[in-house]
Amino acid sequence: MADESFKILKQLKIFSSNTSLLKLLGIGAVLLFSQNSFAQSSTSHSPYSQFGLGQMRGDQIPQLRGMGGISTGVRYQGGLPILNISNPASYSAFNRTILDAGLYGNITQLEKGSSVGNTADFAFSHFAFGFSLNKQNGPKLGGLSFGLMPYSDVGYTVSADRDINNTPYKTSLIGEGGLNKAYVGWGVSPFKNFSIGANVGFLFGNLYDKSIIEYPAGYGYYNTSKTDTRRVTGVVYDYGAQYFLPLGNRMNLTVGYSGSLNNSVRSRVTSLVTRTQTDLSGAVTEQVPIDTSSNDELSNRKINLPLKHSVGFTLSKGVNWSVGADFKYADWTNYQVRQGEDKLGKNLGFAVGGQIKPDPTSMNYLKVIDYRLGFRYNKTHMTVNEQRINDMAVTVGLGLPLPETGFGRTFSNVNISAEFGQQGTMNHNLVRERYINLHFGFTINDAWFIRRSYD
Repeated sequence: MADESFKILKQLKIFSSNTSLLKLLGIGAVLLFSQNSFAQSSTSHSPYSQFGLGQMRGDQIPQLRGMGGISTGVRYQGGLPILNISNPASYSAFNRTILDAGLYGNITQLEKGSSVGNTADFAFSHFAFGFSLNKQNGPKLGGLSFGLMPYSDVGYTVSADRDINNTPYKTSLIGEGGLNKAYVGWGVSPFKNFSIGANVGFLFGNLYDKSIIEYPAGYGYYNTSKTDTRRVTGVVYDYGAQYFLPLGNRMNLTVGYSGSLNNSVRSRVTSLVTRTQTDLSGAVTEQVPIDTSSNDELSNRKINLPLKHSVGFTLSKGVNWSVGADFKYADWTNYQVRQGEDKLGKNLGFAVGGQIKPDPTSMNYLKVIDYRLGFRYNKTHMTVNEQRINDMAVTVGLGLPLPETGFGRTFSNVNISAEFGQQGTMNHNLVRERYINLHFGFTINDAWFIRRSYD
């Protein structure tokens, strides 16, 4: 499979720069943008992010998101091993060093009744590194991966105008913040065509929930705000298995499973109440913290994360094409909701997708691009106003190969994907959320630690 890829990519002699220079430029650019965008508090603009720990971001890189998010049975893509964080069993296929990093953008339209709002944002999406532990003519120790990525986002604003004794005022509920995950994982093949793997991750981050009461300027009343800060930390585990079956005629079938046990993390809540007064122009004239609290019994609690299971498969033919499907289940019923929240349920979903390279041996660059298409559907764990919230999206993507350099072959590429989706409904006085999620990634897939020789 790798030999076939060598032959195909050898025909792409367009650039003549040093491979190492490409690596350094790519890493530097991604880290620069990542550092700036990582400071963003959230990329979510969804009212549904107020439930649970927010909008779950998932462990998928842009290559997989462009194919509907299939991942459980993905081991190779375009004939080469892929850094598939969603199933650590795939790490055992590494035969060279892989670095994958990128950015994420979101455009959202929210509709409720006759009201329409639009938002947009971008942020760091992931930084992951993987390499083989196998020794040439030695023991096969599998592959190792580590990285950093967002785990969830919270971003919502719910406001209402009210009146009491002919005095108007405004109430607002605002959510911000997010959780991140740093992980390390290992995958190994204990016997031919079968592999297993596991990831150990550390979750950390702050989620902010604000309640605000505001009076119009000139009424002489104090505005009051309460901010609850949820500091979440903990260790999580996930695992997976894959069976790779060559079918002949360059056809291959991979069947996979991934899941997690009932992981739990800790949440510590601190509250800050602030009193603010404004003048006739609306400028703040006084702002005084009037209460700070952190009751150990109430604020320190264990959060049970969902039990997850996913099964899937991919069918591929060399570097020409691949198709696959995933079926996913997550049980949120044991998650401890906060006071006043609706109880969470079970998440059921599926995804289908694939990619095609029109003519791997063509000298026409457009014919050696990977074109990706997919669809996903989730019956989420959220029920609001007795209405189950569903999420669905059509996905597209491109894999743009970086051709061979003057210093040797490279298997690096730029990956772009987009998800055109909808979450929620306008029925039952709910919010319909239409979104476009954009993912941009840079993948370096090369033998970094092999000294090249020249004739």
